[in-house]
Amino acid sequence: MKLAERALKISPSPTLAIDSKAKQMKADGIKVFNFGVGEPDFDTPKHIKEAAIEAINAGMTKYTPAAGTPQLKQAIIDKFKRENGLDYQPAQIVVSSGAKHSLYNAFQVLVEEGDEVILPAPFWVSHLEQIKIPGAKPVIVMTKEENGFKLTPEQLKEAITPKTKALLLNSPSNPTGCVYTKEELQSLAEVLLEHKDITIISDEIYEKLVYDNLEHHSIAGISPELKERTVVINGVSKAYSMTGWRIGYAAAPLEIAKAMANLQSHATSNPTSIAQAASVAALSGSQQPVEEMKVEFIKRRDYMLERLLAIPGISCAKPNGAFYLFPNVSQYFGKGYKGKLIQSGTDLAAILLDEIQVAVVPGIAFGNDDFLRFSYATDMNTIREALDRIEKLLADIRNS
Repeated sequence: MKLAERALKISPSPTLAIDSKAKQMKADGIKVFNFGVGEPDFDTPKHIKEAAIEAINAGMTKYTPAAGTPQLKQAIIDKFKRENGLDYQPAQIVVSSGAKHSLYNAFQVLVEEGDEVILPAPFWVSHLEQIKIPGAKPVIVMTKEENGFKLTPEQLKEAITPKTKALLLNSPSNPTGCVYTKEELQSLAEVLLEHKDITIISDEIYEKLVYDNLEHHSIAGISPELKERTVVINGVSKAYSMTGWRIGYAAAPLEIAKAMANLQSHATSNPTSIAQAASVAALSGSQQPVEEMKVEFIKRRDYMLERLLAIPGISCAKPNGAFYLFPNVSQYFGKGYKGKLIQSGTDLAAILLDEIQVAVVPGIAFGNDDFLRFSYATDMNTIREALDRIEKLLADIRNS
């Protein structure tokens, strides 16, 4: 039996692999400090859960329109108008089973064999794989730590070829937490407006988790012309701690949205009816739980950043969004621990898990193995004890 070529091209998710090993260790009775998977540790807000219960009791347990209920589409339209200054019609909104599903739909209808998609690195692991699945070529552009891991107009110009079909932008970013300012997006837009056949896929799933008095800006809001070439991807997973509810959405030019809706109608049909009702409450109801979660994330980020920067040989750009730290650990390469040589972030991540039971994701998952990704979507007691262990282990490595 021979699998299809597209199936053979798919690489397993390193983030889920780390999480799986950490959970197995936990099941075996080992205490593990898990900084791996990007999932808020807060419960879904009460008013959202109550909306789901009401939907069940009201019998909202049947099929809905494939691209989402009218109520949820309207809540998404209202959200875009209220928070982003963007106007959409219901037919331009496609609700899917998570933002990852929305991304999949977009790549499936936009790119094909031989097309190129510009992908700034570090990138989220599934961005890379979803470009590869339809046969497109990821054109990886390595951003710089000293530049806050942001794509520059010069890098964008250099990456564009006659085969360029799309650009993937992710702000706030997973894994770096970088947030593009309006001015930075305008600079990228000037380049993109010179190349009218390039579509922008803008992953904005961490939109509400922006700190330090910064604001989120969508590249779709930079100009009307660019809006007509941009697919905005968002969802409720991160901001409302609704990862398991699996609701994402896309706002796109009508032709693209119709194609995405048609694809979804044959692939999965509608996203879960009850989760859609809950998502209406998330988008339209009180945003206070989001603000409370942000306060706690900032506290954790600041503590973790201070502790990591106090460790000799570690550098780490301050993230302005999402809930990740992405420290550079390359100063430890060439050193050893208990007979194990450290030549990459992957090697160091393995030592952290095996020796002190701290699970982090090696940077290779995101395109640069000089780094490790720490999620600070976990409680402060876990963070403190894990950093104590890391500090001691790295001191042992330095002194060995």
